[in-house]
Amino acid sequence: MKRVDTVVSYGMLTPLAVAVLLLHGLLLQSMMSRVELTPASLVRTFSTRTIESPPLAKAPLPRPVRKAVAAVPAAPLPVQQADPAPELPPALPQALEMPVSGAPLAGNSQGRPEDLASQEAGPAEPDLQVMAPRLLREDVAWASRYVVPASLKLQYDVSSNKFPFRLNAELGWQQDGANYDARLSFGAFGLRRVQTSRGQITVDGLAPTRFSDKYRSELAAHFVREKGQVTFSANTPDAPLLAGAQDRLSVVLQLAAMVAGDPERFPSASTITLQIIGPRDADIWLFTVEDDETLTLPGGPQATRKLVRNPRREFDQKVELWLAPALGYLPARIRITEANGDYIDQKWLSSEAPV
Repeated sequence: MKRVDTVVSYGMLTPLAVAVLLLHGLLLQSMMSRVELTPASLVRTFSTRTIESPPLAKAPLPRPVRKAVAAVPAAPLPVQQADPAPELPPALPQALEMPVSGAPLAGNSQGRPEDLASQEAGPAEPDLQVMAPRLLREDVAWASRYVVPASLKLQYDVSSNKFPFRLNAELGWQQDGANYDARLSFGAFGLRRVQTSRGQITVDGLAPTRFSDKYRSELAAHFVREKGQVTFSANTPDAPLLAGAQDRLSVVLQLAAMVAGDPERFPSASTITLQIIGPRDADIWLFTVEDDETLTLPGGPQATRKLVRNPRREFDQKVELWLAPALGYLPARIRITEANGDYIDQKWLSSEAPV
């Protein structure tokens, strides 16, 4: 009984399984008929991207080891304030030989040239650097008598390596026996530089009270004798005023008056020492007397006695003066040479009495 039931059960299942298989086949055929078979539908597409590893940071190469070299300390440079433009030493009037009385210098007056020279000849200050050999200063000369030139107007022909053309200079010198007024003007094409010096005439020669230097703007120095000081419009520090001090224009007239007063006191190799006041500062200048020379100048030949201020520090100017006896020992020629080699050369052209 049981065996028959089992056979019947299996027999019933077989037709059912066949029917299910047929149904699945029909459904599969229907779906396939609706699908367009293309390579893209058969192949699953994968999008790819390239991932690059970041470049490895290169380790910095070791720098070459350099041996430390100790810098050799430079010699200390002198402290000196430079003017906005090169200082041109004044060209002075040709003095026609005119007797103007002078008085002897007081034998032991304070700050006389020999005292200044001995002070300067002592141990050099740290900020001073000798730039040129100096002559032995065995003969420090000072004036025993001054002969101040009479009033004159002088013309000079001026050449310079800084300009491709010639300049002209005029110096007006006026004095009345008690006071003086000097004016030096030089330039070309309407551009002028003017230096002026005003002051008194004393037993010790010229005593300036005001010096000015004007190109675009004016700078001035004031001699405050009651306080023993020099003050500057440039707001630079005041300077002590020494006896016999001159400015950069009056110095040439003072030298002329000194030598004219007694030429025998100023032989070759002697030295004249003066305090010189510029528009910004004060300094000690040493002039060495050199051999006599005869010059051929635009205004004619002149016998001269030469004085030279050699540079003592790095930026000092070299100043050469040729004093002409026929012109009352006023300069027949002035040549200024800067530390870099630039020069200006001023030569006597003519002279006339002022109007």
